[in-house]
Amino acid sequence: MLFDDTYRSIAVPAEGFFKDKGSKFLAYAYPIDSDEQAKSYLAELHELHPKAVHHCYAYRLGADRMSYRMSDDGEPSGTAGRPILNTLYSRNITNVLVVVVRYFGGTLLGVPGLINAYKTATETALDLAEIVTRHYFSIYKLSFQYPQMNDVMRIVKEMELPVRVQAFEMQCTMEVEVRSTLVERFITRSEKVEGLTVELAS
Repeated sequence: MLFDDTYRSIAVPAEGFFKDKGSKFLAYAYPIDSDEQAKSYLAELHELHPKAVHHCYAYRLGADRMSYRMSDDGEPSGTAGRPILNTLYSRNITNVLVVVVRYFGGTLLGVPGLINAYKTATETALDLAEIVTRHYFSIYKLSFQYPQMNDVMRIVKEMELPVRVQAFEMQCTMEVEVRSTLVERFITRSEKVEGLTVELAS
């Protein structure tokens, strides 16, 4: 199989904590689906911790290693965002944001100390997180007449497609999630149902 549509992520937000020489590192891990979600969590943490000296973070989206963002937020380059990101890679999880909020304790930790602190804080949060397997999917909108209902429902049931929205009147519409590896089969089967139109939902 060339393309695997499963990935590992975290089920719900988790928090971790690490302390070194008086500096406190509070790690927050969140499951995310978009850059916008990451930004809104970051904004929330800035409001929650206005007195913290650094809000360093990293997140990755999708399966490839190119879709990520990270920030050292004023810490020496490579000492914060990169260790957080590397921990996401080593745990093989994606669609996850980790923000580590630092309260300075008055003693400089040096580069190795910082790298260790951000990595360890991230690990403590991820150790407490529930890891789940999820699937990449597309959402398709189906439109059909009421008489086609049985044919359409057979495809949905047999392919175990989660239904997001449905409205059954004379003209029926449904939105279903189709896993990436099943799209071709789904389209082929849908084409056999007369009067069924299928389009990608935006």
